[in-house]
Amino acid sequence: MGSRSTALLELPALGANGPYRSRNVQLVSDVTGAPVAELSLVPWLFAQRAIRALRRAVPPDPARRTELLAEAGRLFAGGRVDGISAESYHRTVAEVSGMPISIVREQARGVGDYAAAAYESVRQARPVGAVDSWRDQRTEQGSGVWTRRGEVLMVHAPANAPAVHASWLEALALGYRVAVRPSQREPFTPHRLVSALSQVGYDDQVLLLPTDHQTADRIITEADLAIAFGADDVASKYGSDTLVMPFGPGRSKVLLAADADAERHLDTIVESIAGHAGTGCVNATAVFVEGDPAPVAEAIAARLGELPSLPPGDERARLPVREAATARAMDEYLRAKAGSAIPLPGADTVVDELGDGSAVLRPAVFLLDHQDAPQARIEMGFPCAWVLPWRRTGDWMAPLRDTLSLTAFTGDSDLVESLVAEPSIDKIHVGDHPTTWTRPGLPHEGYLGEFLMQTKAVIVG
Repeated sequence: MGSRSTALLELPALGANGPYRSRNVQLVSDVTGAPVAELSLVPWLFAQRAIRALRRAVPPDPARRTELLAEAGRLFAGGRVDGISAESYHRTVAEVSGMPISIVREQARGVGDYAAAAYESVRQARPVGAVDSWRDQRTEQGSGVWTRRGEVLMVHAPANAPAVHASWLEALALGYRVAVRPSQREPFTPHRLVSALSQVGYDDQVLLLPTDHQTADRIITEADLAIAFGADDVASKYGSDTLVMPFGPGRSKVLLAADADAERHLDTIVESIAGHAGTGCVNATAVFVEGDPAPVAEAIAARLGELPSLPPGDERARLPVREAATARAMDEYLRAKAGSAIPLPGADTVVDELGDGSAVLRPAVFLLDHQDAPQARIEMGFPCAWVLPWRRTGDWMAPLRDTLSLTAFTGDSDLVESLVAEPSIDKIHVGDHPTTWTRPGLPHEGYLGEFLMQTKAVIVG
């Protein structure tokens, strides 16, 4: 990473009248601490006017939306956007976010695939008794019509992975106009995606509005609806607001029932923990074992210990990298929270400094002695797993609740029935499907269309 040119990239805001370069800029640095780009931050008045311009814009018809989204997805994933090749974009994101470049490349392709499938994917949420338009002949007898709850969606985007930006493409597919407030840590993905959309002709439908935190909160009140990503504080801040959909920690889990063979499923367990560099809300942070958890914890730790410590631009890299000071702070936080948990070999420190100001965040596996241990709720943003015993006594469902994605290894249909019926578990994967698995058209914390749309009765004639 030392060969980077000293010239900083310019990342302007993308407003209703095109790129906007502000005097108020935020430096974006790579994981060594070297500055890479200047991100223009827009003032409140600019953001307010931009949102109002979005409200006046008229969405294309559904067929045209589908065509434009597919074209923009192809351009984003493999073309030149603002003169920047896909490979140059991948390398920049890897160097800034610390995400291994192979995973950045894979997720960028995935965003392109989601763009092409966005219209059909989002319609999976439409009630079977509803139609897309009041012009549908079924309204002559009376029908439900699926319609938007508003016109403008605000997106407070995170920085953990390019894949998170696939979600708001569904809003465009439904005819929403979208304003994206990017993370100041990794603004390159949303900037490239919004630019690609503009390049194919979606220019008045989606904007990029980098702001400070105070302005970001005010933008939510200007838009009709919003989605916000973050930690527990985001969920608690917006959880009761019906106009904001918060995406908080996933606390995803693996359950090994007594009839499961841990050795046979070890590859899937390890992929659940460390796939996508262990940075996502769908990565497993707790492994519950119906039986003795110690051998399972030892096997997981041994396998994760084989992953190499490499800079993010290396094709063999599989672990995240952060600035060394940030990595040390994360390690200190983990030590303070681990309490009585027993660290497995390799968990004594997660910091492996690369000598250039950056450090690999190495995997950590801890063994706990009871299933309701509070440590199992800790999510770290790198491969970190808490392995616990699990018993079907008392309220045995309690430790499995509040879960985004659960992979269960069991042949017990009654157990699966109970897991599927539990309201606080969003995704159930039975068998060798890692917690990270998904595809276009599947819900993620429910269908986004359930939040964006409403069904009203219409009769015409």
